[in-house]
This record gives sequence, C-alpha cells and structure tokens, in this order.
Amino acid sequence: MMRRSVHTPAPDVASLRARLDRARGAAAKADTDALLIAPGSDLRYLIGQAGGSFERLTTLVVPAGDGTPALVLPKLEAPGYADVPTDELGVELVTWVDGDDPYRVVADRLGGPGRVAVSDTMVALHVLALRDVLGAAEQTLAGPILRELRMRKDAAEIAALRKAARAIDRVHARVGEWLRPGRTEAEVGADITAAIEAEGHTHADFVIVGSGPNGASPHHDVSDRVIERGDVVVVDIGGPIPEGYNSDCTRTYAVGAPRDADVAETYAVLERAQRAAVAAVGPGVRAAEVDAAARDAIAGAGFGEYFIHRTGHGIGLDVHEEPYIMGGNDLRLEPGMAFSVEPGIYQPGRWGARIEDIVVVTEDGVESLNTRPHGLVVLDA
Repeated sequence: MMRRSVHTPAPDVASLRARLDRARGAAAKADTDALLIAPGSDLRYLIGQAGGSFERLTTLVVPAGDGTPALVLPKLEAPGYADVPTDELGVELVTWVDGDDPYRVVADRLGGPGRVAVSDTMVALHVLALRDVLGAAEQTLAGPILRELRMRKDAAEIAALRKAARAIDRVHARVGEWLRPGRTEAEVGADITAAIEAEGHTHADFVIVGSGPNGASPHHDVSDRVIERGDVVVVDIGGPIPEGYNSDCTRTYAVGAPRDADVAETYAVLERAQRAAVAAVGPGVRAAEVDAAARDAIAGAGFGEYFIHRTGHGIGLDVHEEPYIMGGNDLRLEPGMAFSVEPGIYQPGRWGARIEDIVVVTEDGVESLNTRPHGLVVLDA
C-alpha cells in the first residue's frame, strides 16, 4: 500500500534554499562530509515535507560545501513528495525499488566519507545498515549541527508560532465549559481535544488534565478519576497547526473554591516565579539565568523541592527542541529563539500547579505569545 504524506503548507522556495545552503555550510564548519536526514521535523525544515519513516530507507543526503543534495527514497513513496519543489531547490530525486540496496545507493553517492552525521531520530535499522556500507566513516549526530539553524526562528516561523499560541489560548478560554464536578479527566480531555482541532490545529499532540493529586505529576495524561468540587486542576495542552509549528500552554484551574487552605498563597509564589523568569529573558542572557529566576523565587518561598523539572524547552516544528531553559545551560539567548517558560509547584498526594507561556527573544527583550491571564482560574461549581 502506498502511503502519502499529508499536504501541509511549506515555506517559500527561497527560504528552503537558504536553509539547505546554511545546512551545507554548517556541515562543512563541523568537519562533516554529509548530513543524512531522515523523515521528520529536520526533513520538513529543509525541504518543506516531513514524510514518514518506514522500513524502506528515505533520507536526504546533504553534502558539505557546494555538493548537490539528493533525496533518496523508494519509488513507491515518491508521490508523497510530489509537492516538494526539488528542481527549484536544486535537490536531485533518486528513487529505488525493492530488490535494490538503498544503503549502497547512499554510499556510492558519498564516495569515501570520513564523517557523516545522521538525524537524531533515524531508526536503528537504517543507522546500522548505513554503518555497514560506509566502512570506516565516523557516524555522528546531525542534531548538534542543525539545532544551530533551527533555534533561531525567522519572521515566518515566529508568525506561525504566534498563530498557534492564539489558537490554544482560545481553547483555554473555553475550559470552563467542560471542567465540572462529576466528569472524568478523560471526558474533559476529549472535549478539549475536539476544541484544539476546531481551533485550527491538525491534531492535539497532548492533553493533560491533572486533577487533585494527579496535578502533582507534571506529565500526567488523563485518567478515569472523577473531578471533585474543590479540586485544583492542571490543564496543559498543545499541538501543531498546518504550518507544522506547535502550541503549548498550561493554565491551572480550581473547580469551585479550592479545598486546601494553602492554594492561594502557594499559587501566588508560582505567579511571581513565572513573571520573574519571563522578565529575565532577553538577548545575551544565559538560559540558566532564566531558569534561576524562576527557581530562586520558588525556593525562596520554601517550595524548592517541589519544582522538579527545567523551566522551559524550545519549541517549533517539535514541541521539545533547543534551547532548553535549565541550570547548567550557558547558551546565550539570541533574537528569534522561542521557548516555554513553565515553572511549577507539585506537592505529591495533594495538588500541583503550573503556568506556561511560549515566549520569543526579541532584539531588545521578550514577546510572550500566549496572552491568557496567569491567575488561578476559579470556575463556578
């Protein structure tokens, strides 16, 4: 059965050509003879089409310097790439059929490389087969090379992230329609999923509805737990829009007056921490400094042991990508970098809370893409 890729909007040809040129230059700078890009977000970034990863090899061969890139893929999968402007991009289309050795096709094209970099997400089936045919060539990861390109979003990418953020904000504005006592987390999650798609996402990538003690687990999903009056509920939702860029936003709700007396005071600490972290963002600031701004506010109020994850992650064609906003990361932020700022306080067995916005570093500061209020949303119950 032939599997076609879903048609989605792609950047203009000039942008894609520029990305390919930068990738070739970055490979050369890294003393790498070629990048081997598997289907996924890296492929979409470079040619506008993510494709699909199957047992048959598909890879974009990007030689360092001025060599001609080639998209090597099964002939039966070629129709799924019909929208890729290979001629305009200067990419050669190289197809193979069952019975051919696609790994040898790649090796012959590369000659005798000393080092190749493969996509971080290329499956082991292909990585090991390529190792066999490339002889003594060193295999490294392409991620460290490509992340230097992908971290810095251009104006079109930021516009897509802004569009995704506004769409997910509209979903959060409606959560009170579904989050009520007597309903399960799964039922609420199903309604949110439908709304995410209705608001312009291609699908919901994740829907977290963590009520009561489940809110103390940062990566809780949904469950059959019945929501009770007085619950504090963490709602973390997001997904891609047709352009491929993702939303990701968390707000914390209370179903009626919170049953625990410490909720208001503790949540106020979280609000201060999130504000402090966003205020710390700017060009030249180290990622670790943004993390410290949130962590210091929470630890200073006595809740340090309950903030158990990094302050943020980059976002773009992937929900989680560089840069990571965490202690020990001395990367200096630059204009165009986009990431979440999402401190949380999680008290096991009781309740949790998180506030998350996507922000972009600007020439002189920061832009918050999500604009919903940050305060605890107390719903009528």
